[in-house]
Amino acid sequence: MLPPRAIQFMGLNAVRALSLISLILVFSSTILVMVTNIKAVNAFEANKTSADNDTMTDCDYIMGSTVPNQPAGVFWAVVASLLIIFQTIILFLSECSWPMPFFDKYFPVLGTQFGLGALGIFQCLISTQILSHHVDDFTLVSAFFLFALGCLNMLLGLIFRESAKAKRSITSWRAEAKGILPTSTDNRPVFVNAGPYPVSFSPSVSSIEKQPYIIRADTTVSDAGTWRSTDKAAFGFGRQGEKAAGLRGFILQKPEESLPRYVSPAPQSTASVSRSPSAASASSSFYAHERASDVPVPLHHGGGDVEHEAGSSRDGPTFRSSPTAI
Repeated sequence: MLPPRAIQFMGLNAVRALSLISLILVFSSTILVMVTNIKAVNAFEANKTSADNDTMTDCDYIMGSTVPNQPAGVFWAVVASLLIIFQTIILFLSECSWPMPFFDKYFPVLGTQFGLGALGIFQCLISTQILSHHVDDFTLVSAFFLFALGCLNMLLGLIFRESAKAKRSITSWRAEAKGILPTSTDNRPVFVNAGPYPVSFSPSVSSIEKQPYIIRADTTVSDAGTWRSTDKAAFGFGRQGEKAAGLRGFILQKPEESLPRYVSPAPQSTASVSRSPSAASASSSFYAHERASDVPVPLHHGGGDVEHEAGSSRDGPTFRSSPTAI
C-alpha cells in the first residue's frame, strides 16, 4: 500500500500530464483554425464579383470560417487566434515549472506561491473562447478536453490550496526522500561542517568527554583553548540540534570510546594475612575476610604460642598474640 504522499504525488502529476496534452492539442487546433479562416477570407474576397456576392455579404460570418463579416473582422479573428496560442504557450511553461523565477516575479499567480486554481481559470477561459464559435471536430474535442482539465485544476486548487505545486514537484520529492541528516558509513558521531556556516562552540573538558562536539577544518583554536566563531549554537544536542545541523551540512558521528586521563591504574594483587577469627581479633584492625592459604596461622594452647603451617612456606611474617588477649 502506497503512502498518501506518494498517491498525491502521482495523482497531481497525472493531472499535469493530461493538462500538458490538452494544451498541445489546443495549440495545434488553433493554428488549424487560423489557417482555415485565412483560406475562407481569401475565397470570400475572390468571389465578391460573382453572382453570389449579395448572398455572401448578407451573412454574419464569412462562410466556412469563424471570421465575422464586419469591418476589421479578419484582423480581430487573427489577433484572437494569436492570443490563444500565446496563452497556451505560457500555461505550458507554467505546467513544466520553467522558468519559475520568471513567473514568481512577473506572473505570480502561475508561480510557486499559488495553487492550481488560477491555472484552471485560464484554461476554462481559453476553452470557452474556442467553444463559442462554430469549429471543426478536432478543435471542438480539444477545447472540451481543455475545459474538463480546467475544472479539475480548479477543484484541486480548492483542495490543496498553495501546496499543490509543492506536492507534485519532482525536486521537492527528491529532497524529502534524502532525509534530514546525510548518511555516513562511519558510526562515530562527530559534527563535521561541510558548508560555509561557522558554528560557535567553547568546549570544556566535561562537555568534550560526555557529549558530541563540532569540528571544522578551518576552525582556529587560541592559546586559551577557546574556539572562535561568529554564530551562536542555540539548539543544543537534542533532536532540534540534529535537524539544524543536518540542514547546514553536518554529519553526526560518535567519538571513540576511551578512558579519562585522570583514571589511576588498577592496583597490583598482593598476598594478605589475617589472624584467627575470634571475638577479639574480629574487632581488631588487623582482621580481614581474605586469608591466604600459604600464611602460617598462630594458635593459643595454655599460654604458649604454637605455629601451625597453612602451607609449605614458612618465610612469611609471624603474628603473635599478646598475653592479655582473651
